[in-house]
Amino acid sequence: MSEIPACPLCAMENTYPDGANYVCADCGHEWPTVAAAETEGGTMVVRDVNGNTLASGDSVTVIKDLKVKGSSIPLKQGTVIRNIRLVDGDTEHIEGNSDKIKGLVLKVCFLKKA
Repeated sequence: MSEIPACPLCAMENTYPDGANYVCADCGHEWPTVAAAETEGGTMVVRDVNGNTLASGDSVTVIKDLKVKGSSIPLKQGTVIRNIRLVDGDTEHIEGNSDKIKGLVLKVCFLKKA
């Protein structure tokens, strides 16, 4: 048997690696070769754009200007988001507040640890 897993969507075993993803030839579904939610000791690890581990209560800096849905005020590069909260079950997003905008949900690919 091969070490390539069956497709999590259709359960067919006709899958192959393609770069950093596995691809199902039957349904076309793609998923990462490494687990999307990295774990250390059974807990999720959220990493910023530079690979630094983030924890609840940390401060992060926005690395690029971002448009904010529902607000006419954009988040400028260099804006500091203090006291972030990690989203349960999601290693891609954090919650936090800036000085001008409250209740933000931000992708970690646009943040670096302050």
